[in-house]
Parts: sequence; structure tokens; C-alpha cells
Amino acid sequence: MGMNMTVRRLDLGYFIRPASETGGPQPRVEPVLAYLVRHDQGLILFDTGIGSADSETEAHYRPQRRPLRGALSAAGVAPADISVVVNCHLHFDHCGGNPLLAGKPILVQDVELAAARRGDYTIDELVDFPGAAYEELTGETELWPGVWIIPTPGHTQGHQSLVLRRGDGTVVLAGQAHDFASQFASDHLARQAVLQGAEPPLPAYPHWLERLADFDPRRVLFAHDCSLWEPADSNREDEQGSPHRRQAGSRP
Repeated sequence: MGMNMTVRRLDLGYFIRPASETGGPQPRVEPVLAYLVRHDQGLILFDTGIGSADSETEAHYRPQRRPLRGALSAAGVAPADISVVVNCHLHFDHCGGNPLLAGKPILVQDVELAAARRGDYTIDELVDFPGAAYEELTGETELWPGVWIIPTPGHTQGHQSLVLRRGDGTVVLAGQAHDFASQFASDHLARQAVLQGAEPPLPAYPHWLERLADFDPRRVLFAHDCSLWEPADSNREDEQGSPHRRQAGSRP
């Protein structure tokens, strides 16, 4: 079950989402996070950061990049060490470092790659570049023992998440399936309310939460939120008797 898997968060910069996209009067600064998974069979890189974009996109989002090579180096890894890349989807802030990993297998849902190749979707040069080696998936798959790729459509039709069945509980790398941990928590509670027979009206939640629930996740991590989700029954107390709170920069 991949008992010895470890996960390291990689800080790959941030972008500034304009107020027109935040639903409020203010812009919002959002981190861009990738994850390095060490497994007995090799290294998985989940997302690769912000790619170079056209001048209009650069002005719209004002990205600040941390180079992928430097982030990997800080983790003691070189690009050549990566075994496989998994992109949650192919927008430019998730696949920007893919060209650095030319020749490495890139696992992506077939509907996602098709959408990216139709144009007007992302930065074309980040999709089809020299050495791009896509492995197209149709639905879920077990990549390695204890490592599952699960479709989580919503942000894009071909969005996918990575499920890691570790010895201390399942970790889900959810990408942008939800923008924030609090949104995931709300949908998780909506599902619980339905299962417990709460009277309608109740909010809808993504159908794929049922599949994720099969894995009994203990932690869920995101691409644009440094917070993580844990089930309420995972709370523990520190030595002073206060609820333990995981710091945003700590390892999951």
C-alpha cells in the first residue's frame, strides 16, 4: 500500500487573481504549490508550477515564479531524478515546468489533453513541446501500489487528483478540485448531511467525493491554498492541552 511514501510541498511562487475573479471587491494573492512524492518505485511530481505566458496573461495575473529546478534542488532532487509527472490539469500555472521534464511520462486525462490542444485554453507551448511524452488516461488508474489517479472534474472537465494510501492514512493531492480547504470542508459536510438524512434543501456536492470517501482520506492538500483539510476526528492535543494546529509551511 505504499507504506513508506513521503510527500513534500514545493512552493513555486504565486499569482494575483484580479477582483473580477474573486467574487469580491479586492484581488487575492494565491500560492502555486506542487508536491513531490517519494515512493519505493520512484519520484512522482504532482504539478510543475507557473509557465511563461503571453503579455496579456502576465498583466492579468502578475505571477511571481519560483523556478522548479531550484525548488527541486532544495528538496535534494534534480529534474533527471523524477520518474513521472502528474498534472491535475493543464492550465499554465500547473504545467509550467513540464518542458524542463522533457522525456518524462506526463499522466493526464485524455479529455484534458484534448481540450488543451483545441486552443484558447492554456499556453500552447507548455502543452506540445519537444520531448513531451503524454500518457493519456481515461478515468481512474492505480499508477503504483497505493497510488491512485482519480478524476475530479469541475474546475476543468479533465481535472484529476492523486490519492496516496500511506501507512498513517490516505493523503489526497487535490490540485484545484477545490480552490480552498474550506470549500472542500463545506462539500464534505454537505455529503455527510445527506448521508445522515438531513432535511432539504441541502447544497449539492461533486459526485466524485463519493469515490474519494472510499479511500477514507486523513489529509487533503491543494494547489492554491497552504491550508490542508483533516477530518474532525483527527484533532489531537499538544503537550499544553491545546488543539494541535498544523502550520501552513509544515510537511503534510
